[in-house]
Amino acid sequence: MAKKKNTSKHDIISLYMDYVLEHNEDPKSVYKFSKDNNFEEAHFYTNFASFEAVKTTIFTTFFENTLLLLHKSEDFETYDARNKLLSFYFTFFENLTANRSYVVYALHQNNKLEALKSLKGLRTHFKKFIHSLEIEKLDFKQERIEKIQNKAIEESAWAQLIFTLKFWIEDSSTSFEKTDIFIEKAVNASFDILNITPIKSVIDLGKFLFKEKVKTTV
Repeated sequence: MAKKKNTSKHDIISLYMDYVLEHNEDPKSVYKFSKDNNFEEAHFYTNFASFEAVKTTIFTTFFENTLLLLHKSEDFETYDARNKLLSFYFTFFENLTANRSYVVYALHQNNKLEALKSLKGLRTHFKKFIHSLEIEKLDFKQERIEKIQNKAIEESAWAQLIFTLKFWIEDSSTSFEKTDIFIEKAVNASFDILNITPIKSVIDLGKFLFKEKVKTTV
């Protein structure tokens, strides 16, 4: 039988996901995986360096597909940061639900370090997405403090996503309704904590009182 010549990245991902779900383990080798699926081993290496790279790409693909769907909506661009993040969460978890068997397999491996490695690409993309939301922060007029604030927001957002993933995996409610409720409450709570309007008011009051004190002492 002639080998397939146009095996795409998407094809390899689909074949890999099917294999691990049927066998509950990685293929024995790239050579055997390619041979069993009737395509040249070279086609695999054109797209991926290893099965580890396939695992990482699967989760980044979930992320990329989510953003593609979101940007198809003209309304999305008009949303504020809070609603953009909520939209991301709901769409992202719809994508995960469509591939739940694989996600649960990938994240429930005995080796937790290996499971986290699968998420490293997603982590990078998600943190960039959080940065792009331009969440309002206190303006200290100092670049170093700005960087610390940005990193703190990105890392806390990533931690929240991981916690939501865990909640979703353990969710046994119909249509994962409890996860939807959790997402809304968690995202709203995180933005309420970040709400800097009251802090700004206190700072403005402090500045006013300081100026008035200076005036009366001059």
